[in-house]
Amino acid sequence: MKALVIYDSVFGNTETIARAIGTGLGGAEVVQVGSVAVDGLHGLDLLIVGSPTRGWRPTPAVEAFLAAIPADGLGGVRISAFDTRLSLEDVSGFTRFIVKIGRYAAPPIAAALMKKGGVLCQPAEGFLVITDKGPLKEGEEARAASWAANCLHH
Repeated sequence: MKALVIYDSVFGNTETIARAIGTGLGGAEVVQVGSVAVDGLHGLDLLIVGSPTRGWRPTPAVEAFLAAIPADGLGGVRISAFDTRLSLEDVSGFTRFIVKIGRYAAPPIAAALMKKGGVLCQPAEGFLVITDKGPLKEGEEARAASWAANCLHH
């Protein structure tokens, strides 16, 4: 099976999760979003795309990449998405309110991939950081690898 994990990262946390996902997929190729062209998606069986949540959305680089995928460019490819985000338990009252009314990066990434013909193999998932710059909460790398492995079976 040909699997690819594409990510963008600001503080390194999303890259760490992307690499854990690649491991969970049995050694899938893991590449930074600026290092892959949409024509490199041909022949994929599985594509997972991730971004940190920045301003309630994916990074501009991930958004541009998703927009560049041709209509039905992922026809039949199994897909999923992930993000890194703050845990509601780790933020103050006002920030908690803002996080609750905002959105995260993974759901719109998954929606964009499905709009391009991808078939969701695993619901979009968020992996937790302690502060906006990290580090990741304990156990998130293992959780990411396990989450990704489920894509192999669905």
